[in-house]
Amino acid sequence: MKAEIGIIGGSGLYSMPGFEAQEEANIETPFGRPSDNYVLGQLAGHSVAFLARHGQGHRISPSDLNFRANIYGMKSLGVQRIISLSAVGSLKEEHRPLDFVIPDQFFDRTRGRVSTFFGEGLVAHISFADPICPQLAEVVAGACSAAGVTAKKGGTYLCMEGPAFSTRAESNVYRSWGMDVIGMTNLQEAKLAREAEICYVTVAMVTDYDCWHAGHAAVTVNDIIGNLVKNAANACKVVAEAVAQMPKERSCKCGSALAHAILTDRKQVPETTLAKLRLLVEKYFV
Repeated sequence: MKAEIGIIGGSGLYSMPGFEAQEEANIETPFGRPSDNYVLGQLAGHSVAFLARHGQGHRISPSDLNFRANIYGMKSLGVQRIISLSAVGSLKEEHRPLDFVIPDQFFDRTRGRVSTFFGEGLVAHISFADPICPQLAEVVAGACSAAGVTAKKGGTYLCMEGPAFSTRAESNVYRSWGMDVIGMTNLQEAKLAREAEICYVTVAMVTDYDCWHAGHAAVTVNDIIGNLVKNAANACKVVAEAVAQMPKERSCKCGSALAHAILTDRKQVPETTLAKLRLLVEKYFV
C-alpha cells in the first residue's frame, strides 16, 4: 500500500469524500501508533492517504498527539507531499470566519512537545527558516481560488499549547506581535515533515476571531461547530482541486532537507538508532 500525497484532517474533518478504492492501513511505527488508521485511495488520479489528526470521533487532545508516529506513518507509505488542514482562530480583522489562510511562518508557544525524530546518538539540525514548501503553497492557493474559497497566502500561525483557548491578554499580545492565526497542532507536524523530507503546507481554516474581538469575547466550542462544518465542506473542495493540480515533479528543496543537517560521525551512530531511523536517513549512510 503506497500513496503520493498525504492529507491530515483537523477539527471537523474526519474523512475525505471522493476517494475511490478505499482501504485502511493499520501502521505501527518505531514511535508508536498514529492517531488512527490511514485511509488510502485514489483522488483525481493520484494515490492519497488520509489521516484524521485527532482520531475518528475526535478522541485525542492536541497535547497528546503522537506527531512523530503520524508523520513517520506517512513516510512509510511513500508520501512526498502533505496538505495539513487545521481549524484556527483569527488574530486579524482581515481573516474572517470561513476564510482560509496559507501561512508561511510559525511561532512556537507550546511546552515540551517532542518535535524531532533525532536524538539517541544521532544529531541533525534541519533548516527551518522557511517552514512551508513554496511549491505546495502555490498549488493550494490556486486550488482555493478554483474552489471559490477566500484565501490569504502568507502569514504566521502561532501554535499554542491548549487545550484551553487563549486569555484575552494572551490574544492581544499575539496580535501586537503581528501573528495572523492561532492553532494548537501544526508546528510539530511541519518540523517533522521537514526532517522526513516531505513537502508540507498548512491550510488554516478560520472558525472565529478568538477572544480579542468584541463579537467573540468568549469563544466556546458550540460557537464554532457551525463554522467547522462549513469549513470541512470547503476543505474537501480545496483538497480535490489541489490534488488534481499537483505537479508530477517536486521543484523545491524539501526532498533533500537532511543533506547537510546530520552532524554526527556516521561511524558513531548506535545501530539501534540507525535501525529506528533508517526510513529517514538510509540514503545518507550508504
